[in-house]
Amino acid sequence: MVAPATNVPPVLDGPVPAEAVAPLMRGIAVLRQLTEAGGTLSLSGLERATGLARSTVDRITATLARMGYVRLDGRDAVLTPRLMELGNAYLAALRLPALLDAHADALADELDESVSLAVGDRDGIRFIHQATRRRAMSLSFRIGDLLPAERTAPGPLFATEWTPADWHRWHERRTADPADLGFPAIPPRTDDSGADFEAYAERARVDGWALDDQLIEPGLVAVSVPVRDPRTGRVACVASVVSHTSRRTATGLRDDLLPRLRATVVAMEAELRAELRVRPAAGTPAPPSGLAAWTGASKQELGREFVESLARGLTVLTAFGESRAELTLTEVARATGLARATARRALITYEHLGYVEAHGRTFTLTPRVLSLGFPPLSHTSLPEIASPHLAELAGRVEESASLAVLAGNAGAGSGAEIQYTARVATRRIVSANITVGTRLPAYPTSVGRVLLAGLPEPERRVPDLAPLTPHTVTDPAAFAQVLAEVRRQGYALVSEELEEGLRSIAVPVRDRTGRVVAAVNVAMHTTRRTAEQCVAEVLPELYGTASRIEGELRTAGRFTRVPLT
Repeated sequence: MVAPATNVPPVLDGPVPAEAVAPLMRGIAVLRQLTEAGGTLSLSGLERATGLARSTVDRITATLARMGYVRLDGRDAVLTPRLMELGNAYLAALRLPALLDAHADALADELDESVSLAVGDRDGIRFIHQATRRRAMSLSFRIGDLLPAERTAPGPLFATEWTPADWHRWHERRTADPADLGFPAIPPRTDDSGADFEAYAERARVDGWALDDQLIEPGLVAVSVPVRDPRTGRVACVASVVSHTSRRTATGLRDDLLPRLRATVVAMEAELRAELRVRPAAGTPAPPSGLAAWTGASKQELGREFVESLARGLTVLTAFGESRAELTLTEVARATGLARATARRALITYEHLGYVEAHGRTFTLTPRVLSLGFPPLSHTSLPEIASPHLAELAGRVEESASLAVLAGNAGAGSGAEIQYTARVATRRIVSANITVGTRLPAYPTSVGRVLLAGLPEPERRVPDLAPLTPHTVTDPAAFAQVLAEVRRQGYALVSEELEEGLRSIAVPVRDRTGRVVAAVNVAMHTTRRTAEQCVAEVLPELYGTASRIEGELRTAGRFTRVPLT
């Protein structure tokens, strides 16, 4: 089901400024609709949802695909993890997730309940961190999801600082959208919940905490405490403990866990005070990104199919980041390589749409930036990241390609196994009969050797080496030398050690810290390529594929946890 047709995102403050960039507004509309659709929508669906002409949708999605923000899959447009760099810019500039998420995670582990951090977004709230428990009944909100303030525990705490204009806007929104249809992350409102929100906010102001007793949906309860900015005393974010009535009542949650939540908030505020003492000077300019030159070259190559003003406008958001929370127009232009006039028009557009706020001569990003793809992408797994790249690899080398991880906590011990988590097979009469979920011993496989070689030294142990074929390496000293060679050369090539006639070559996939978390391989029958041909022809393609997967993994994993399976 698609949203009503609109040419641009909702106008926030009066008419569209004369200097606003119309193609940028249309591109934002496309990204918003893709986000609300869960990350995938057909091009005809985008046409209906945005009200834009099909030719305009085609040009916008082609531009977003060129930027790596969207992947065109047949008739569908699919958001890619690289788009998360826009939300990452906001979260890095905000600094709160980097400073406070360890405290939230520790509290979640201690209480065995979900813990979240949220910031205010006009008359709503957005999550900036989630530490969830794996349960059948558990929290399903995502980073960046927008909720109405009156149906949450954090909402009344933010509302204690609202101005009369804020309250007026809240009343107008409730009147215009009585069922909360503008908040796709939650079920529609079927009663008058939140009608006494002003009294709810006053009670939160007096108590210093707030309770959500099934306001969002039956069974969900939460207790919240504000985390205050040590510079201003205002609410910087709100920490919440969330549970289900099958485990705790709302009053039980308050009585049992509020003291521990308050103690964690005290530690969080101490963290913010300590950060102030070591914070680098604000406004440190980023080095020129080179994207402005890249957009010009893309325009030369693709012609009118590339909307240069959209690409350059999106580039402006990436100028912000850690130690760059507030930037002047000059600093934005310098960081992006754009002309001042181009950067200025983009900032005017973003301010109108609510993605940027102006403070005198400086600009800051708002939580609304998280609405550009972050919620659906924040739950992306490594196999989901890898699959389209594996498909491209398999198409180029005309052989099956796979992603695998070490299974469970086996490490390099006697029971070390690999598990295939993503795979793209080619149409061959003779091919490796491996499916997603298949487990194999690690030692006689190329992916297994890459993963074993990538383990930290204290975890490196030679596994039991059973002879599976006449070619299997079974001598422990020889196998240790094999792993040392894999570490040195950066790849593993295995011929007929798992099964006669099977040859495979693999390279590692590393996370943001440089740790080997997975391996990508290409497998084939020995008659199709010699070992030398694998190194000459397939290995460069493997390295390129692993690099692209790592790039998206780094972006997706900066402020979220990316599941490996």
